[in-house]
Amino acid sequence: MQKHKLRIGIVTTYPPGAGSLNEYAFHFVHALEQKQEVAEIILLVDELPPGQRYDQPDLNQLHKGVEGSTGTGEAPVAVAPLRFVPCWRFNSSLNSWRILRAVQQCKLDVVLFNIQFASFGDRKIPAALGLMTPALLRLFGVPTVALLHNIMETVDLKNAGFNYNPLIEKLIRLIGWLVTSIVLRANLVAVTIPKYVEILEKRYGAQNVLLAPHGSFASEAMPPSFDLPQGPLQIMTFGKFGTYKRVETLVEAFHLLQTKHDTALELVIAGTDSPNAPNYLENVAKQYANVPNIRYTGYVREEDVPHIFGEAAAVVFPYTSTTGSSGVLHQAGEYGKAVVLPRIGDLAELISEEGYTGEFFEPNSPQSLADAIGYIIDDPERRIEMGRQNYLAAQGLPLLEVVDWYLLHIESLLKK
Repeated sequence: MQKHKLRIGIVTTYPPGAGSLNEYAFHFVHALEQKQEVAEIILLVDELPPGQRYDQPDLNQLHKGVEGSTGTGEAPVAVAPLRFVPCWRFNSSLNSWRILRAVQQCKLDVVLFNIQFASFGDRKIPAALGLMTPALLRLFGVPTVALLHNIMETVDLKNAGFNYNPLIEKLIRLIGWLVTSIVLRANLVAVTIPKYVEILEKRYGAQNVLLAPHGSFASEAMPPSFDLPQGPLQIMTFGKFGTYKRVETLVEAFHLLQTKHDTALELVIAGTDSPNAPNYLENVAKQYANVPNIRYTGYVREEDVPHIFGEAAAVVFPYTSTTGSSGVLHQAGEYGKAVVLPRIGDLAELISEEGYTGEFFEPNSPQSLADAIGYIIDDPERRIEMGRQNYLAAQGLPLLEVVDWYLLHIESLLKK
Protein backbone atom coordinates (compact mmCIF):
# COMPACT_ATOMS: atom_id res chain seq x y z
CA MET A 1 0.00 0.00 0.00
CA GLN A 2 1.45 3.33 -1.07
CA LYS A 3 2.04 5.81 1.73
CA HIS A 4 -0.08 8.95 1.66
CA LYS A 5 1.90 11.98 0.54
CA LEU A 6 1.32 15.30 2.24
CA ARG A 7 -0.21 18.45 0.83
CA ILE A 8 1.40 21.11 2.99
CA GLY A 9 0.39 24.74 3.20
CA ILE A 10 2.87 27.33 4.45
CA VAL A 11 1.76 30.77 5.60
CA THR A 12 4.75 32.98 4.96
CA THR A 13 6.36 35.77 3.03
CA TYR A 14 8.40 34.68 0.01
CA PRO A 15 10.56 36.26 -2.71
CA PRO A 16 10.03 38.49 -4.57
CA GLY A 17 8.07 39.72 -1.56
CA ALA A 18 10.35 41.64 0.78
CA GLY A 19 8.57 40.83 4.05
CA SER A 20 10.26 39.52 7.15
CA LEU A 21 11.46 35.87 6.99
CA ASN A 22 11.12 35.68 3.20
CA GLU A 23 14.66 34.34 2.80
CA TYR A 24 14.21 31.68 5.45
CA ALA A 25 11.03 30.59 3.69
CA PHE A 26 12.85 30.41 0.36
CA HIS A 27 15.46 27.98 1.65
CA PHE A 28 13.04 26.04 3.84
CA VAL A 29 10.72 25.45 0.89
CA HIS A 30 13.63 24.45 -1.34
CA ALA A 31 14.53 21.76 1.20
CA LEU A 32 10.92 20.66 1.63
CA GLU A 33 10.44 20.32 -2.14
CA GLN A 34 13.03 17.54 -2.21
CA LYS A 35 11.27 15.29 0.30
CA GLN A 36 9.49 12.24 -1.07
CA GLU A 37 6.85 12.47 1.66
CA VAL A 38 5.53 15.71 0.13
CA ALA A 39 3.00 15.68 -2.71
CA GLU A 40 2.51 19.44 -3.06
CA ILE A 41 3.46 22.68 -1.32
CA ILE A 42 0.96 25.54 -1.35
CA LEU A 43 2.49 28.85 -0.31
CA LEU A 44 -0.14 31.04 1.35
CA VAL A 45 1.70 34.29 0.75
CA ASP A 46 1.07 38.00 1.13
CA GLU A 47 -0.15 40.06 -1.81
CA LEU A 48 2.62 41.87 -3.66
CA PRO A 49 2.70 45.58 -4.54
CA PRO A 50 1.38 46.61 -7.96
CA GLY A 51 3.73 45.56 -10.73
CA GLN A 52 5.11 42.51 -8.90
CA ARG A 53 3.92 38.93 -9.07
CA TYR A 54 4.86 35.45 -7.95
CA ASP A 55 6.16 33.70 -11.04
CA GLN A 56 6.55 30.02 -10.30
CA PRO A 57 8.76 29.01 -13.25
CA ASP A 58 11.23 31.84 -12.60
CA LEU A 59 11.33 31.19 -8.86
CA ASN A 60 11.91 27.50 -9.44
CA GLN A 61 14.92 28.35 -11.58
CA LEU A 62 16.38 30.05 -8.53
CA HIS A 63 16.27 26.78 -6.61
CA LYS A 64 19.58 25.06 -7.20
CA GLY A 65 18.79 21.45 -7.84
CA VAL A 66 15.18 21.96 -8.91
CA GLU A 67 15.85 19.77 -11.93
CA GLY A 68 16.47 16.94 -9.52
CA SER A 69 20.04 17.43 -8.28
CA THR A 70 20.57 17.01 -4.56
CA GLY A 71 23.58 19.32 -4.60
CA THR A 72 25.70 16.53 -3.12
CA GLY A 73 26.57 14.53 -6.21
CA GLU A 74 23.91 11.92 -5.47
CA ALA A 75 21.33 10.64 -7.91
CA PRO A 76 18.63 13.11 -9.00
CA VAL A 77 15.45 13.27 -6.94
CA ALA A 78 11.96 14.41 -7.82
CA VAL A 79 10.72 17.68 -6.36
CA ALA A 80 7.23 18.42 -5.10
CA PRO A 81 5.07 20.86 -7.11
CA LEU A 82 4.97 24.38 -5.72
CA ARG A 83 1.95 26.68 -5.95
CA PHE A 84 1.41 30.26 -4.79
CA VAL A 85 -1.86 31.46 -3.27
CA PRO A 86 -1.66 35.18 -2.37
CA CYS A 87 -4.33 35.49 0.30
CA TRP A 88 -3.32 38.06 2.93
CA ARG A 89 -2.11 41.62 3.12
CA PHE A 90 0.35 43.28 5.52
CA ASN A 91 -1.53 45.38 8.10
CA SER A 92 -4.94 44.01 7.17
CA SER A 93 -7.23 43.11 10.08
CA LEU A 94 -8.96 40.46 7.95
CA ASN A 95 -5.96 38.21 7.37
CA SER A 96 -7.11 35.38 9.64
CA TRP A 97 -10.37 34.94 7.80
CA ARG A 98 -8.78 35.34 4.37
CA ILE A 99 -6.17 32.68 5.18
CA LEU A 100 -8.85 30.37 6.60
CA ARG A 101 -10.90 30.67 3.42
CA ALA A 102 -7.85 29.94 1.24
CA VAL A 103 -6.91 26.91 3.37
CA GLN A 104 -10.44 25.50 3.11
CA GLN A 105 -10.35 25.85 -0.66
CA CYS A 106 -6.92 24.18 -0.94
CA LYS A 107 -7.88 21.12 1.19
CA LEU A 108 -4.53 20.75 2.92
CA ASP A 109 -3.26 18.05 5.27
CA VAL A 110 -1.44 20.52 7.51
CA VAL A 111 -0.57 24.23 7.60
CA LEU A 112 2.83 25.48 8.77
CA PHE A 113 3.25 29.11 9.85
CA ASN A 114 6.64 30.76 9.33
CA ILE A 115 6.11 33.80 11.56
CA GLN A 116 7.39 36.30 14.08
CA PHE A 117 5.49 38.93 16.06
CA ALA A 118 5.46 41.53 13.27
CA SER A 119 4.75 39.16 10.37
CA PHE A 120 1.22 40.39 9.72
CA GLY A 121 1.66 44.08 10.42
CA ASP A 122 3.56 46.89 12.09
CA ARG A 123 0.32 48.14 13.66
CA LYS A 124 -0.74 46.47 16.88
CA ILE A 125 -4.26 45.32 16.02
CA PRO A 126 -3.53 43.75 12.59
CA ALA A 127 -0.35 42.17 13.94
CA ALA A 128 -2.19 40.62 16.89
CA LEU A 129 -5.16 39.45 14.85
CA GLY A 130 -2.89 37.83 12.27
CA LEU A 131 -1.11 35.85 14.96
CA MET A 132 -4.42 34.33 16.00
CA THR A 133 -4.67 32.50 12.66
CA PRO A 134 -3.07 29.20 13.77
CA ALA A 135 -5.62 28.88 16.59
CA LEU A 136 -8.47 29.80 14.24
CA LEU A 137 -7.47 27.14 11.72
CA ARG A 138 -7.21 24.51 14.43
CA LEU A 139 -10.67 25.52 15.66
CA PHE A 140 -11.94 24.69 12.16
CA GLY A 141 -10.23 21.29 12.20
CA VAL A 142 -7.04 22.13 10.32
CA PRO A 143 -3.82 20.74 11.88
CA THR A 144 -1.42 23.63 12.44
CA VAL A 145 2.28 23.98 13.24
CA ALA A 146 3.64 27.43 14.12
CA LEU A 147 7.34 28.12 13.68
CA LEU A 148 7.72 31.16 15.94
CA HIS A 149 11.02 32.94 15.33
CA ASN A 150 10.82 35.22 18.36
CA ILE A 151 8.84 35.63 21.56
CA MET A 152 7.75 38.82 23.28
CA GLU A 153 9.63 38.10 26.49
CA THR A 154 13.03 38.47 24.78
CA VAL A 155 12.24 41.43 22.49
CA ASP A 156 13.64 44.85 23.38
CA LEU A 157 10.55 46.84 22.43
CA LYS A 158 12.25 50.21 22.42
CA ASN A 159 14.95 49.16 19.98
CA ALA A 160 12.53 47.08 17.93
CA GLY A 161 10.44 50.16 17.23
CA PHE A 162 7.32 49.38 19.27
CA ASN A 163 7.77 51.21 22.56
CA TYR A 164 6.89 54.84 23.16
CA ASN A 165 6.68 55.12 26.97
CA PRO A 166 6.62 52.77 29.99
CA LEU A 167 2.82 52.56 30.08
CA ILE A 168 2.66 51.67 26.40
CA GLU A 169 5.37 49.07 26.93
CA LYS A 170 3.39 47.45 29.76
CA LEU A 171 0.29 47.39 27.54
CA ILE A 172 2.24 45.82 24.67
CA ARG A 173 3.71 43.22 27.03
CA LEU A 174 0.19 42.34 28.21
CA ILE A 175 -1.06 42.07 24.63
CA GLY A 176 2.02 40.02 23.80
CA TRP A 177 1.22 37.62 26.63
CA LEU A 178 -2.37 37.23 25.39
CA VAL A 179 -1.30 36.77 21.76
CA THR A 180 1.37 34.25 22.72
CA SER A 181 -1.23 32.30 24.69
CA ILE A 182 -3.38 32.18 21.56
CA VAL A 183 -0.47 31.18 19.28
CA LEU A 184 0.14 28.30 21.68
CA ARG A 185 -3.32 26.99 20.74
CA ALA A 186 -1.74 25.63 17.54
CA ASN A 187 -1.23 21.89 17.56
CA LEU A 188 2.54 22.34 17.71
CA VAL A 189 4.73 25.40 18.26
CA ALA A 190 8.37 25.23 17.19
CA VAL A 191 11.02 27.67 18.39
CA THR A 192 14.67 27.85 17.43
CA ILE A 193 16.36 28.68 20.75
CA PRO A 194 16.35 26.51 23.90
CA LYS A 195 15.67 29.53 26.13
CA TYR A 196 12.38 30.07 24.31
CA VAL A 197 11.21 26.55 25.14
CA GLU A 198 11.98 27.14 28.81
CA ILE A 199 10.11 30.46 28.89
CA LEU A 200 7.02 29.13 27.12
CA GLU A 201 6.82 26.06 29.32
CA LYS A 202 7.36 27.91 32.61
CA ARG A 203 5.37 31.07 32.01
CA TYR A 204 2.54 29.69 29.88
CA GLY A 205 2.47 26.07 31.00
CA ALA A 206 2.81 25.02 27.35
CA GLN A 207 3.15 21.32 26.61
CA ASN A 208 3.18 21.50 22.82
CA VAL A 209 6.44 23.47 22.35
CA LEU A 210 9.34 21.84 20.54
CA LEU A 211 12.90 22.96 19.88
CA ALA A 212 13.51 23.14 16.14
CA PRO A 213 17.03 24.08 15.02
CA HIS A 214 17.14 27.07 12.70
CA GLY A 215 19.27 25.10 10.26
CA SER A 216 21.77 26.44 7.78
CA PHE A 217 21.07 27.38 4.17
CA ALA A 218 24.16 25.50 3.03
CA SER A 219 23.43 23.22 0.09
CA GLU A 220 26.76 22.74 -1.65
CA ALA A 221 29.29 20.08 -0.70
CA MET A 222 32.25 22.18 -1.93
CA PRO A 223 33.66 24.63 0.63
CA PRO A 224 33.68 28.32 -0.28
CA SER A 225 36.69 30.17 -1.60
CA PHE A 226 38.33 32.41 0.98
CA ASP A 227 39.92 34.59 -1.71
CA LEU A 228 38.58 38.11 -2.08
CA PRO A 229 38.06 40.04 -5.32
CA GLN A 230 40.46 42.73 -6.48
CA GLY A 231 39.67 46.23 -5.28
CA PRO A 232 38.60 47.67 -1.94
CA LEU A 233 38.03 45.31 1.00
CA GLN A 234 34.27 45.13 1.43
CA ILE A 235 32.74 45.36 4.89
CA MET A 236 29.15 44.20 4.54
CA THR A 237 25.97 44.27 6.61
CA PHE A 238 22.75 42.60 5.48
CA GLY A 239 19.15 42.90 6.62
CA LYS A 240 16.16 45.18 7.18
CA PHE A 241 17.31 48.27 9.00
CA GLY A 242 15.97 51.03 11.20
CA THR A 243 14.72 49.45 14.42
CA TYR A 244 17.14 47.25 16.37
CA LYS A 245 19.34 46.93 13.27
CA ARG A 246 20.86 50.39 12.90
CA VAL A 247 23.84 51.39 10.81
CA GLU A 248 24.87 54.75 12.31
CA THR A 249 27.45 53.15 14.59
CA LEU A 250 28.75 51.06 11.69
CA VAL A 251 29.11 54.09 9.41
CA GLU A 252 30.98 55.99 12.13
CA ALA A 253 33.21 52.97 12.76
CA PHE A 254 33.87 52.70 9.03
CA HIS A 255 34.88 56.37 8.94
CA LEU A 256 37.32 55.74 11.80
CA LEU A 257 38.81 52.82 9.87
CA GLN A 258 39.26 54.97 6.78
CA THR A 259 41.33 57.50 8.73
CA LYS A 260 43.65 54.83 10.16
CA HIS A 261 44.07 52.32 7.32
CA ASP A 262 45.95 52.69 4.07
CA THR A 263 43.99 49.76 2.60
CA ALA A 264 41.10 50.81 0.36
CA LEU A 265 37.79 49.99 2.06
CA GLU A 266 34.14 49.92 1.00
CA LEU A 267 31.10 49.67 3.26
CA VAL A 268 28.24 47.71 1.68
CA ILE A 269 24.84 48.19 3.32
CA ALA A 270 22.77 45.44 1.72
CA GLY A 271 19.03 45.42 2.27
CA THR A 272 16.07 47.67 2.87
CA ASP A 273 14.23 49.59 5.55
CA SER A 274 12.37 47.71 8.23
CA PRO A 275 8.57 48.05 7.79
CA ASN A 276 8.64 49.92 11.13
CA ALA A 277 11.20 52.47 9.88
CA PRO A 278 10.30 53.82 6.42
CA ASN A 279 12.91 56.05 4.74
CA TYR A 280 15.51 55.12 7.38
CA LEU A 281 18.35 54.30 4.98
CA GLU A 282 17.61 57.34 2.83
CA ASN A 283 17.98 59.54 5.90
CA VAL A 284 21.20 57.77 6.90
CA ALA A 285 22.64 58.36 3.43
CA LYS A 286 21.88 62.08 3.76
CA GLN A 287 23.25 62.26 7.31
CA TYR A 288 26.57 60.65 6.34
CA ALA A 289 26.91 62.01 2.82
CA ASN A 290 30.42 63.20 3.74
CA VAL A 291 31.64 59.62 4.37
CA PRO A 292 33.00 58.19 1.08
CA ASN A 293 32.89 54.62 -0.25
CA ILE A 294 29.50 53.58 1.13
CA ARG A 295 27.27 51.54 -1.18
CA TYR A 296 23.57 51.00 -0.53
CA THR A 297 22.35 48.03 -2.55
CA GLY A 298 18.62 48.19 -1.82
CA TYR A 299 16.69 44.93 -1.88
CA VAL A 300 18.96 41.99 -2.69
CA ARG A 301 17.37 39.37 -4.93
CA GLU A 302 17.92 35.80 -3.89
CA GLU A 303 20.13 35.04 -6.89
CA ASP A 304 22.40 37.96 -5.92
CA VAL A 305 22.92 36.85 -2.30
CA PRO A 306 25.97 34.63 -3.08
CA HIS A 307 27.64 37.56 -4.83
CA ILE A 308 27.02 39.98 -1.94
CA PHE A 309 28.32 37.55 0.68
CA GLY A 310 31.09 36.12 -1.47
CA GLU A 311 32.85 39.45 -1.98
CA ALA A 312 32.72 40.54 1.68
CA ALA A 313 35.86 40.51 3.82
CA ALA A 314 33.67 40.59 6.94
CA VAL A 315 29.96 40.56 7.76
CA VAL A 316 28.93 42.99 10.50
CA PHE A 317 25.86 42.77 12.76
CA PRO A 318 25.17 46.35 13.92
CA TYR A 319 22.42 45.27 16.31
CA THR A 320 21.37 46.99 19.52
CA SER A 321 19.21 44.02 20.51
CA THR A 322 17.96 40.80 18.93
CA THR A 323 14.54 39.33 18.22
CA GLY A 324 15.34 35.69 17.62
CA SER A 325 17.74 33.44 15.78
CA SER A 326 19.74 35.07 12.99
CA GLY A 327 19.37 33.83 9.44
CA VAL A 328 22.13 36.22 8.39
CA LEU A 329 24.59 34.53 10.76
CA HIS A 330 23.81 31.16 9.20
CA GLN A 331 24.24 32.67 5.72
CA ALA A 332 27.59 34.16 6.68
CA GLY A 333 28.63 30.70 7.81
CA GLU A 334 27.45 29.15 4.58
CA TYR A 335 29.73 31.46 2.62
CA GLY A 336 32.67 31.03 5.01
CA LYS A 337 32.75 34.59 6.33
CA ALA A 338 34.26 36.12 9.43
CA VAL A 339 31.65 38.03 11.42
CA VAL A 340 31.65 41.01 13.76
CA LEU A 341 28.81 41.15 16.25
CA PRO A 342 27.73 42.37 19.68
CA ARG A 343 27.68 39.84 22.49
CA ILE A 344 24.00 40.31 23.27
CA GLY A 345 20.87 38.20 23.61
CA ASP A 346 20.19 35.45 21.12
CA LEU A 347 23.32 36.11 19.04
CA ALA A 348 25.54 35.27 22.00
CA GLU A 349 23.51 32.10 22.59
CA LEU A 350 23.83 31.05 18.95
CA ILE A 351 27.57 31.59 19.02
CA SER A 352 28.03 29.46 22.12
CA GLU A 353 25.62 26.66 21.16
CA GLU A 354 26.13 26.21 17.42
CA GLY A 355 29.90 26.51 17.11
CA TYR A 356 30.21 29.88 15.35
CA THR A 357 32.94 32.39 16.14
CA GLY A 358 33.33 36.11 15.69
CA GLU A 359 34.91 39.35 16.83
CA PHE A 360 32.74 41.09 19.42
CA PHE A 361 32.12 44.78 20.06
CA GLU A 362 30.25 46.96 22.52
CA PRO A 363 26.85 48.04 21.14
CA ASN A 364 26.65 51.74 20.20
CA SER A 365 30.45 52.17 20.38
CA PRO A 366 31.97 53.17 17.00
CA GLN A 367 35.51 52.75 18.35
CA SER A 368 34.83 49.26 19.70
CA LEU A 369 33.26 48.25 16.38
CA ALA A 370 36.13 49.77 14.37
CA ASP A 371 38.64 47.84 16.49
CA ALA A 372 36.75 44.56 15.98
CA ILE A 373 36.59 45.02 12.19
CA GLY A 374 40.26 46.00 12.17
CA TYR A 375 41.27 42.76 13.88
CA ILE A 376 39.82 40.88 10.90
CA ILE A 377 40.87 42.97 7.93
CA ASP A 378 44.42 43.44 9.29
CA ASP A 379 44.96 39.69 9.72
CA PRO A 380 44.03 37.65 6.63
CA GLU A 381 44.94 34.36 8.32
CA ARG A 382 42.59 35.15 11.21
CA ARG A 383 39.85 36.12 8.75
CA ILE A 384 40.19 32.83 6.88
CA GLU A 385 40.32 30.72 10.05
CA MET A 386 37.17 32.39 11.42
CA GLY A 387 35.43 31.91 8.08
CA ARG A 388 36.41 28.25 8.02
CA GLN A 389 35.03 27.65 11.52
CA ASN A 390 31.77 29.41 10.67
CA TYR A 391 31.47 27.38 7.49
CA LEU A 392 31.86 24.14 9.46
CA ALA A 393 29.26 25.34 11.97
CA ALA A 394 26.82 26.12 9.16
CA GLN A 395 27.36 22.69 7.63
CA GLY A 396 26.54 21.02 10.95
CA LEU A 397 22.77 21.03 10.52
CA PRO A 398 21.49 21.95 7.04
CA LEU A 399 17.82 22.71 6.45
CA LEU A 400 17.43 19.44 4.56
CA GLU A 401 17.81 17.65 7.90
CA VAL A 402 15.72 20.19 9.84
CA VAL A 403 12.85 19.62 7.40
CA ASP A 404 12.97 15.89 8.19
CA TRP A 405 12.39 16.83 11.83
CA TYR A 406 9.25 18.77 10.86
CA LEU A 407 7.93 15.97 8.71
CA LEU A 408 8.33 13.44 11.53
CA HIS A 409 6.34 15.63 13.90
CA ILE A 410 3.71 16.39 11.27
CA GLU A 411 3.20 12.68 10.58
CA SER A 412 2.89 12.00 14.31
CA LEU A 413 0.38 14.83 14.62
CA LEU A 414 -1.77 13.52 11.78
CA LYS A 415 -1.90 10.03 13.31
CA LYS A 416 -3.54 11.30 16.49
